Amino acid sequence: MHVVILAEFAGPSGGAEKVAVESAHGLAEAGIAVTYLQGVEGPVDPLLDHPRVRRVCLGLPDVWGRNALAAAASSIWHARAARALGDALRRLPTPPDCIHVHQWTRSLSPAVFPVLFSAGAPVALTLHDYFLACPNGVYYRFDTAEPCALRPMSAACIAAPCDSRSRLHKLVRVARTAALGRALAGRTLHVVHVCDASRARMGNFLGGYALRHHRIDNPVRLAPAAPSAPARGEAIAYVGRLTREKGADLVAAAARAAGVPALLIGTGPLAVELAAQPGVELLGWQAPEAVQAILRTRARALAAPSRWFETGPLTVYEALAAGIPVVASDRSGAAEKVADGVSGFVVPPEPEALAAAFARLRDDARTEAMGRAAHARFWDAPMTVPAHARMLADFYRALRCDAIDAAQHAARGDDVSVPVLRSA
Repeated sequence: MHVVILAEFAGPSGGAEKVAVESAHGLAEAGIAVTYLQGVEGPVDPLLDHPRVRRVCLGLPDVWGRNALAAAASSIWHARAARALGDALRRLPTPPDCIHVHQWTRSLSPAVFPVLFSAGAPVALTLHDYFLACPNGVYYRFDTAEPCALRPMSAACIAAPCDSRSRLHKLVRVARTAALGRALAGRTLHVVHVCDASRARMGNFLGGYALRHHRIDNPVRLAPAAPSAPARGEAIAYVGRLTREKGADLVAAAARAAGVPALLIGTGPLAVELAAQPGVELLGWQAPEAVQAILRTRARALAAPSRWFETGPLTVYEALAAGIPVVASDRSGAAEKVADGVSGFVVPPEPEALAAAFARLRDDARTEAMGRAAHARFWDAPMTVPAHARMLADFYRALRCDAIDAAQHAARGDDVSVPVLRSA
């Protein structure tokens, strides 16, 4: 089997890239040939240095690093990206059995989808965000700091000043979403959801597309180990971008109210503001191995208080795997992995609710019991990289069999207007 993975970056730029890289390495370890197509030149994760991984860089610009007019045009329809992708696919030594997309908004644009569909292999897209339906990608209103309640691409949505940058940027994204709709019209796209909440939410928005829905968890690259001792930790930890939509400011405020230190790991626009607050220690960006070591030695719990409908933040899964309780937003898909009151708490992303949860974690016995429960529940059915790779391989084989069946029916002149798909 030969699988093509398409992502815009090959290094540690964010959660989507991490999943793409982990998937490629896991599949290669399982004996599957992988071509990793990287849109933008940049750092390359050592995991891609594998004899069964062939990496190809398309040499594209990050479109928003260009002048505004060129960036807007390329964001809506990047013809150069389509040509580069087409050339790369034609040069592959063997045709792909499946093409799996993880990112497309920073350098690729909707222009790549017709090229992908013409390659003759099933096309899958993991929904790490909501860009398939929502123009700003997070189904969140930055103007009101609340989740959006509008139907994507409705008149009210188009008029809403919800973008994190400007109204003009929102209009460019609206045009891109319209172009995406045209690019996907009449095509079968296999969408992979990383949490049940995302599947339920997005299912209401995507009725106009010929989609097949599948559900596969994000992987966690951690070997089994004894649970940490969170009662020895002194701080509530936060790992990720320091932004309001992810709730970094909520952690600082709630920890202060609960009388516990806040330990923030990451960078972002709130860094200066948060570093100046009492009770906050800001460590900046840290390598994944360093993050794990810090959490194991200093964290009583991990807080993930997203204000937006975050899909599957890996930091939550990694904390649970290490035996660290998690306080998760009830808006986040990761809350599905937290047993409220057992392995952590699921609360609204509000200072009072978070502070109450943090205060309960001042009890050493409760914190230790929650840590043990988190560890046991995760490792009872772990989504490790090998497990993730096995699930992906089964998924790709099912898609390939369905494609072969459809081609045989078409050759016989059968009615294939409603194909039977094997759900992953």
